[in-house]
Amino acid sequence: MTAMPSTFPRERNRRLGYDPQEVDHFIAVARAEFNRSDGQLRAAHIRQTAFTMKRGGYATPAVDAALERLEDAFAVRERDLAVRGGQERAYYAGTRQLAKEIIGRLERPDGARFARVGFSRIGYSVAEVDRFAHEARSYFEDGSHVPVERVRSIAFRPKRGGYSEAQVDLLIDGLVETMLSVR
Repeated sequence: MTAMPSTFPRERNRRLGYDPQEVDHFIAVARAEFNRSDGQLRAAHIRQTAFTMKRGGYATPAVDAALERLEDAFAVRERDLAVRGGQERAYYAGTRQLAKEIIGRLERPDGARFARVGFSRIGYSVAEVDRFAHEARSYFEDGSHVPVERVRSIAFRPKRGGYSEAQVDLLIDGLVETMLSVR
């Protein structure tokens, strides 16, 4: 097998980047899956993909941007396949159900939206997550413009006794999925 030409810039000076072999393999698999009508790869899989960090690897911003475009393409493909396959109602019913679950979480009072890690453990800043929750809630209630890129790139400071990272990350994933479903 010959090596694929690199389409991503590499980190210099021994800085960490994504492992090029892992990235190239994933991109090749994603391209093949996209062209198959029965492919198993979904937008959610792309969103949850992680790569090993390696000195001199691919620059993370370039790869992350490509993964976001790939996720967008898969989300559109999934919706189109559902519509063409007569599953449009079920597709949107699933999206509505996910949105209801997210809204239910966002409607909880400040400081009580997610489980807290123990006081000696590190979680996400409660205040920052709650501020973002208000913004996300307005997306559903008023149709406020919240770009999916903002949701994808949101980062919260670590804080002792903060919110459970796993629960917050799950909500963020669901929010991105919902936004892509109705784009």
